[in-house]
Amino acid sequence: MPEQISLGKLEQNLAFFNKMYDSVRIVDPVEKRVLEYRDQSIGKTSEICYDYWKNGNICDNCISVRAYHDNISYMKLEQNPDVIMLVTAFPVDAAEAPVILELLKNATDSMMIGTGDYNSGQAIRNVVSDINNMVVKDHLTDVYNRRFVDDRLPVDVIRATITQQPLSVIFIDIDNMKHINDKYGHAAGDLALKHTAAAMLNCVRAGTDWVARYGGDEFVIFLNNIGDDEARHIAERLQSGIEAIEIPMQNGSVTITASLGVQTMLEPVTAEEMIRMADEKMYEAKRSAKNDFLEAAPDPSCKTKD
Repeated sequence: MPEQISLGKLEQNLAFFNKMYDSVRIVDPVEKRVLEYRDQSIGKTSEICYDYWKNGNICDNCISVRAYHDNISYMKLEQNPDVIMLVTAFPVDAAEAPVILELLKNATDSMMIGTGDYNSGQAIRNVVSDINNMVVKDHLTDVYNRRFVDDRLPVDVIRATITQQPLSVIFIDIDNMKHINDKYGHAAGDLALKHTAAAMLNCVRAGTDWVARYGGDEFVIFLNNIGDDEARHIAERLQSGIEAIEIPMQNGSVTITASLGVQTMLEPVTAEEMIRMADEKMYEAKRSAKNDFLEAAPDPSCKTKD
């Protein structure tokens, strides 16, 4: 059931929340901004919400955007270099913009796991990292999963729109996966997925771009501040890297090819539209000739910035 807090209830209880928790924040989970509540209205600040964690990156496991989308509360453990926080995210009923109430409780010294000396907090820190990775990572290929795409892509789309920087997506489908599984077994199919994911990771910038397994034998790569021409060159390099994969088997070897679709955001579109357009180009490539790719028409107004 929906768990939204009204603005009236938020105002009535802010003082109480501040007594109960170490930190209380109101955030826009899509634009990643800290908000302020003043004179019975919500206003934006210049503060970036994830700067609190002091690592310079958007949280992979962002429960606030999930609370907004699902209209229910979520909890997680998150950490910065100094403390581990138990974070609870509540959706707030505010028609003008996405609003989430975040309640943060210091859990550094209050949570213990197993036995031994955990005064340094290192054990619980490792567990926090592992848990958050389990939520957003594909267990087989160790790239991000479909849930991460749904949570993160709208953020990148909005950021690209606001900053007027290009955003490109490459949609990848491995060719003939059924044949590989039928002829060599599913173990060979799993290796094909792992090697293909590794080839994708080799073609992107760590911490800026990201790779996700969209489902089955389909993957997506998102390239921030990358225009059409550069995205096409990356797709060509990726295709060559995939073609070079050869998995030795007892009764032969497995070679891999893939069909790719490249789409650069030419005007403001939704995350769903971005995926759909790249997916359509991938299917065009697959229909024309497997181991091929199609790209969107370039937009002269989109230029990669340094």
